[in-house]
Amino acid sequence: MSRLFRLVLLGSVTGFVSVIGSQSVASAQEAPAARDVVVVTGARAETLRSDSTLATAILEADALERVGAHHVSEALNRLPGVNINRGNGAEHLTAIRSPVFTGGQGAGSFLYLEDGVPLRAAGFANINGLFEGADGLADRIEVVRGPGSAAYGSNALHGLVNIITPDPQDAQRSVQLEAGSYGRASAQANLSGETGFGAGWLGLDMRHEDGWRDDASLDRRVLQTRLDGQLGQTDWSLRLSGVDLEQETATYVGGFEAYLDEAASRRNADPEAFRNAYALRAALHLNRPITETLSAQATLFTRSNEMQFRMHFLPSEALETSGHDSVGFQSALVWALDDSVFRLGLDTDFTEGALREFQTRPTIGPFVQGLHYDYTVQSRTVAAFAMAEHQLTPRLRLDAGVRWENTRYAYSNRAPVGEVGRYLRLADRDDSFDTLAPHAGWVFDVNDSLSLFGRVARGVRAPQTAELYRLQPGQSVEGIEPETLDSAETGLRLDLGGAAQLELTGYVMRKDNVILRDADGLTVTGAKTRHHGVELEGGWSITDALMLSGAVSWAVHEYDFNGGAGAGSERIQKGARIDTAPEWLSSLRLFWRPVDRITVETEWAHVGEYFADAGNTAAYNGHDLFHVRLSKDIQDQIRISLAVRNLLDERYAERADFAFGRYRYFPGEGRTISVSAGWSF
Repeated sequence: MSRLFRLVLLGSVTGFVSVIGSQSVASAQEAPAARDVVVVTGARAETLRSDSTLATAILEADALERVGAHHVSEALNRLPGVNINRGNGAEHLTAIRSPVFTGGQGAGSFLYLEDGVPLRAAGFANINGLFEGADGLADRIEVVRGPGSAAYGSNALHGLVNIITPDPQDAQRSVQLEAGSYGRASAQANLSGETGFGAGWLGLDMRHEDGWRDDASLDRRVLQTRLDGQLGQTDWSLRLSGVDLEQETATYVGGFEAYLDEAASRRNADPEAFRNAYALRAALHLNRPITETLSAQATLFTRSNEMQFRMHFLPSEALETSGHDSVGFQSALVWALDDSVFRLGLDTDFTEGALREFQTRPTIGPFVQGLHYDYTVQSRTVAAFAMAEHQLTPRLRLDAGVRWENTRYAYSNRAPVGEVGRYLRLADRDDSFDTLAPHAGWVFDVNDSLSLFGRVARGVRAPQTAELYRLQPGQSVEGIEPETLDSAETGLRLDLGGAAQLELTGYVMRKDNVILRDADGLTVTGAKTRHHGVELEGGWSITDALMLSGAVSWAVHEYDFNGGAGAGSERIQKGARIDTAPEWLSSLRLFWRPVDRITVETEWAHVGEYFADAGNTAAYNGHDLFHVRLSKDIQDQIRISLAVRNLLDERYAERADFAFGRYRYFPGEGRTISVSAGWSF
């Protein structure tokens, strides 16, 4: 199944490349058609909702181009409530209104989408899942903080990231080259124009780096295409994506504040660690009016991915091979009346996945040499949702929705049943989970400049297959239930036109049936946590040439139970702070245009102190980084840019952790310089 799927999808991509290449394109002097910015995340509808009840932050194309991110964390960490820890190469751990999670928590608490379609099946999420997105080619990236709406299901728990592909009607033809410190080099190309089938776009993004640390090179290649057309009254859009990753992985640096030693930070204790992966996706989006007030929307999709990596963060350093193939569809009927909009939808996802874990190293305590796990899982997810919006008065709008979702797993074990060291292999079994996710919100326009909003919502996630079937002795599937997160938030939006914009949001959240992994790698089930915080995002045009913008977040994330599988640093006490959860995060930027065609952006990024273990006995002091980016336009078609990251050469940790009885860190890079040149034609 997987091999046939890959051949068909690659053939489609190749064919589309040849179509784009053989057709004429619009004149380089032709200005793109004017259009509104479109937010599709909230309701899977392409309409701008500046009055959304969702806390949505958007990175537009110009901001993404200005950042020129070497890693997606550079861009997303500009947004309120977002804290993505970069590991090595393309690896990362995500936090959105949350601590930085590991294990199944890290994989299943956030939903990663491409044009509204999940990058992975929900039960097979990847903790490093954003490397499978085409962020370098994106038209924009939308981030919802807090539970997703009823339009999305499992994994839209703490938040979601939706990467939007360029519209062929607006996409420019361009080429960009970049070179920088530590052997960094990248090339990006965009083609667009009319074809015999409709408007088309093709994007290619290739990146290489030798690595700041020893034996830590990275090669990442992304190919993406989109073809939009019309058949009768039906608007259709075919979108294809392929991502290929090869990286040598640098492991943690051990020892208290080891990141302060540059020589130690650059050494790699496991030069054999690596991560190789690919992801292929295809989606056909359809939209057809039925009557003046009723329309039908549908998206048919398929995906295939495979990953192989050495688990360098565990003493076993076992080799894991995993992957899954999926087909599915999303659908909705939309009634647009004078003061109301109603949506009814049905979604399905059919997936077959496999995982194998093997340790070649000699036995180290419970980490035994040989086969750990070898199993397959067939998954079926069916969901139905209903949503409604109503303009109750000229100033007050209400919305509400609910989603029911059923997930079934059929697990087949291909290894001997029973305990082997710290590994428990289950016999074949079937499991089923039902979740219900309601939400309701309001927006009140005080005047033309000020609006107030609020929302209550429940986020849900069915357990990850790895949480169910990679157990340890003494654990049982029967103790693992779907996680729920109940959230309430309120805030205000102030829009003074071109002078200033501001959004202030406060929230409280409580999670139940939490599945945690402690610092010794043991799974804790049935836990409870609570979260509250305040987020501020805004921009102020000081003069025509000077603008201040940024985001500041304050949050407290706490355990709401007593327990823990270990002792000492892993004995969890109710009211203790959750580890790797900074109280303060901020990103402030000053944008200056001293003369026409020259821009300068300076950025201050702050990560506050946080505990590195669940027992709150180990801590990291936080850090402050400064970045500078300059660009100069030569005529209207060529732009040259210079970026200096970590201008003051600060010694810091991307991630601080206390595990297996010691401090360990992913050290941050020192000062880096990169130069790029782009040509639009």
